[in-house]
This record gives sequence, structure tokens and C-alpha cells, in this order.
Amino acid sequence: MKISVITICFNSSKTIRRAIESVLKQKNIDLEYLLIDGASKDTTVEIIKEYAEKYPCIKWISEKDNGIYDAMNKGVAMASGDVIGILNSDDCYASDDILETVLETLKDEKLESCFGDILYVKTSENKMIPYRYWRSGKPRTFKFGWMPPHPAFFLKKSAYQKYGNFRLDCGTAADYELMLRYFEKNHISSKWVPKIFTYMEAGGASGASIVAYKKSHINDKDAWKKNGLKAAPGMIWFKKFRKLPQFILAKFIRIK
Repeated sequence: MKISVITICFNSSKTIRRAIESVLKQKNIDLEYLLIDGASKDTTVEIIKEYAEKYPCIKWISEKDNGIYDAMNKGVAMASGDVIGILNSDDCYASDDILETVLETLKDEKLESCFGDILYVKTSENKMIPYRYWRSGKPRTFKFGWMPPHPAFFLKKSAYQKYGNFRLDCGTAADYELMLRYFEKNHISSKWVPKIFTYMEAGGASGASIVAYKKSHINDKDAWKKNGLKAAPGMIWFKKFRKLPQFILAKFIRIK
């Protein structure tokens, strides 16, 4: 099986090397690495070119887009792998066997997807400090706040072709809507791998401010309506409360 990893980026020169190198060091896999740049103004494209000249598995484009999910859709359209994963430009894989683990899991023809855990980190003086540990748990209903973490979610391309890509009318909740559509509406087959797949930089567009935080909740509710689904009362609060223990669990994680 071949795996395609997509990294979208825009003015990401400070973090893109870490992301790229974490992908390139993955072992025992047939890899296609797609870098989708949004016409960066800094040195991001120069960095991409530097790696692309050395590694034939890298394909890239640099052009204006209509936001991060439009860029992700471009990556999915370009991908030729049997399995697709998305790694943000300021994130990295936790070890060199993550993609090997994913492919081994998805050899099961009955599975359409798999997911692991993520560790949110804060970076200080080039050192990653654990901040929040998202332990996914086995697949269950979204009605009580559960969802898999998108940066640790891998999907067979055939599922994208069957159930569709990211909707651009869902704002910062486009990844939530996609997984809601896949799991809650279409009941895709999936498996949780109890392993930290991704170190994710703490922050993000949906939690950048109180206004953005409120808007993300509105977008979450709207995602249910768009799929003809009825959210459980208190679903938004369940989703919030599920995060609280994650800050405590992170204190017990040690990054090598």
C-alpha cells in the first residue's frame, strides 16, 4: 500500500522543516509527500524546493487558495496513495514508525480509516513541552462530545471518493463536519490505535480568541444540520468537558 501525506502551508518557514523531516524519516513505507503552499511571502517555498530536489517522493505547488480546507482538498485531489493523512505545517509525527503503523492497521480490507492520539505541545527554546494529551478512545457517537483528532486521522482514498471532501462553507469546523459526516452519518469502519501519532502545536484558528471559540461552536452545530442530523442536547458542553482531563494527563507524558 502507498500512503500520501499532505502538508498545507502559508508563511511557515519557522516550522516547516520540522514537519517535513518528521515525514521523511518515516520507515518501511511507500511514501508520497504533498506540500500545498498558499503563495507564501517568506522563505517557505525555498525550503520546500530544497527538500524536493533531494527527495523524489515530494510533490508541491504554490498558489493562492480559498483557505486551509481548500488547500487540503487540492492535496486530496493530487494524492495517488491508497491511504491519505494530513499533517499541519507546525506539527510533526511523534516517532519514525507512525506511517508504518497506519499502513499495517489499514491492511485490513474491512477498515476504511484509523486514528491515534495527539499530544498538544508548547515549544520553548526548541524544546517541546506537553500541554494537552488527547487520548482518542474507541469509535463512538459524536452526540456526547467524542471525535477523533484530525491530525492523527488517516483515511483510505476510496472513502474520500465515496463520501466527499472538506466543505468550504463550514468555516473552522470543516474537519469536524467531515468526520461527523463520515462517522455519524455514513458509519465508516475505523480503528483506534492507542499510540501518540502526532505532536501538535497548541493553538489553532478555532481557539485563537473568544469570538473565534464561540464561532466554532456555531459551526459545529451547523455541521449537524448540514448533514440532516440532530445533535444531542448539551453536545457542545460534552465536547468541552471531554477536554478537561486532557490537560492533567499531559503532565504524565515525557517527550524523548
